[in-house]
Amino acid sequence: MSNELKATREAYGEVLVELGEKYPDLIAMEADLGKSTFSIKFKEKFPDRYFDVGIAEQNLIGMASGVAKTGRTVFASTLSIFAPGRCWDQMRNTLAHSKCDVKLVTTHAGISIGKDGSSHQALEDITLLRVIPDMTVIVPCDANETKRAIRKIAETPGAFSVRLARPETALVTPADGEFEIGKGMV
Repeated sequence: MSNELKATREAYGEVLVELGEKYPDLIAMEADLGKSTFSIKFKEKFPDRYFDVGIAEQNLIGMASGVAKTGRTVFASTLSIFAPGRCWDQMRNTLAHSKCDVKLVTTHAGISIGKDGSSHQALEDITLLRVIPDMTVIVPCDANETKRAIRKIAETPGAFSVRLARPETALVTPADGEFEIGKGMV
């Protein structure tokens, strides 16, 4: 275990840029929260493949699903309280039921969101996501595992939701290695 601290959401922004270089058809979308989710890093490198839909999470899911149906892989990000909170219906019917290749990455999950306050604490998001057929839910434990998980889902077709935290956390997993969907590291 390292003494280094890093936010999982920051690792997401970094690996999204890495994947943008590897996959020229990869699209990133977000709902007016690029600075909070760190997807803004992708915009800085690939502005023509980055779409901010504004404060409209339902539209984010609908647009991401539509773009995915054209054959592109889409990473869509927002806060955990808003997806699934504001757009569960679209996530279930438009995204997962239609078997869209959308990777939803939500940040600020759980109670550790600090100054954002209790109105933005997503406690029920895992429960809401786990009952959606054909939706795979991943909760990485640190920034290293986040990068491995994001790389893995980028190459794996299907609907995914990756739940990330707001604060920096200790790095407890190795930086290298493979991520296996459905298996935790103990």
